[in-house]
Amino acid sequence: MKIHLREGLPLTSVTLVYQGKLLELKKVLIDTGSAGTVFPVDKVVIIGIIPEPQDPIRQIRGVGGFDFVFVRRLDRLLMGELKAKNFEIEIGAMNCGFDIQGIVGMDFLTQTKALIDLRNKLETSGTNYFLSLVRIAKRTAPDVMIILPSSQ
Repeated sequence: MKIHLREGLPLTSVTLVYQGKLLELKKVLIDTGSAGTVFPVDKVVIIGIIPEPQDPIRQIRGVGGFDFVFVRRLDRLLMGELKAKNFEIEIGAMNCGFDIQGIVGMDFLTQTKALIDLRNKLETSGTNYFLSLVRIAKRTAPDVMIILPSSQ
């Protein structure tokens, strides 16, 4: 999969699968500083995710302050070759001041045993870099390893 750095933020594409319906979002932030995975309600409504009385409500804190979200389980969340089944997401307004379509947090990265590899630039264009994210095939511990670029 490709990660595009825009204004220093790592963005990628994800696919949400809910009740058999697919939604592809192309500007999703990969955020190791976020515990949870969050999507804006105005995007997920396209595949039928709307607030319902039985949905759990949470208060989350981020760059823009506090926000209330509701919780829903997806059939699957896909990010490149990484996939999580029966995955819980948070849905809210996401008025964070950035032009993004969601945030993939540590819950997804940990569950899929993601490896963020900053050494393998696939393509360079001006100040934007494309990076690769690869799955750790034989890893047993549920954690994320971040490899920093060597000083060359």
